[in-house]
Amino acid sequence: MIQITPQMRMLVAIEPADFRKGIDGLARLCQETLKQDPFCGWVFVFRNRQATAIKALIYDGQGFWLCHKRLSSGRFPWWPAGRSSTEVATTLTAHQLQVLLSAGNPTRTQAVPVWRAVGPGG
Repeated sequence: MIQITPQMRMLVAIEPADFRKGIDGLARLCQETLKQDPFCGWVFVFRNRQATAIKALIYDGQGFWLCHKRLSSGRFPWWPAGRSSTEVATTLTAHQLQVLLSAGNPTRTQAVPVWRAVGPGG
C-alpha cells in the first residue's frame, strides 16, 4: 500500500503523457523530459490528453508503483500551465496532491504549511 506523506516530493508533468506507456515508458519520460531520476522516491504525476485520467509513478526502494485513476465521468478541471516554454513540471504538496486526485483544484486549498517554526508565544 502506498501512502502519500508530507515528506514526499510530488512532481506534476505539465504536458500530457501517452497513457499507452507503462512503468518503463514513464520512467524514461522522467529522465528525458522531466530531467529527474525516477528512482529518487518522488511521486511523478502525469495526465492523459483528454484530462480524464491521471497516472502516478513511485519508486519505493524495492520496485515501482504505477497508480492509474480514470474518472467515470467528467474531466480533471485543473492542471498546471507552464509559466515559460522551458518549464516541464511543477511541484505539489501532499495535501494538494490529495485534492488533485479527488478532481479538485489544489491551488485553491488552504492547508497549514508543511513546516513552521515553533517558538514562544507563537
